[in-house]
Amino acid sequence: MAGGGKIPTDGGGGLGQNPFGALSAAGLPVAPKVVLEQAAAKLAGNPGRPGTVATAAQTKNRGRVDIRRETGNRGGKTVTVVDGFVGIGLPEKEQLAKKMRAACGCGGTVKDGAIEIQGDQREKIAAILSAAGFRPVFAGG
Repeated sequence: MAGGGKIPTDGGGGLGQNPFGALSAAGLPVAPKVVLEQAAAKLAGNPGRPGTVATAAQTKNRGRVDIRRETGNRGGKTVTVVDGFVGIGLPEKEQLAKKMRAACGCGGTVKDGAIEIQGDQREKIAAILSAAGFRPVFAGG
């Protein structure tokens, strides 16, 4: 560096101009009411017809699944195991495990057809399985 000047560390100047500042919704077409209702229904978790509400009787009963807490052969660490799935494949189990990991904020995996989630997360997992149409049952103590 010639002249012995210092390098500024204040982050420099701002961007100066927002590239999206001049955009507006004026002149754009409005979506039909039916499309807006369907989008709202999907966001609410009801992908059926607009204006309908899913009830417990309408949801498909996908069978019983057992939720149990294990500590054996794991170095004293607690693991919540979900098994007893009937009629679903590995990809759907992976998807359920991903939802459970995200909701519980912990790790987990699918081993030998059972979903294993780290920690004692039985209540949160039961809620996720109920929403997916399963009937969760707490097994063991």
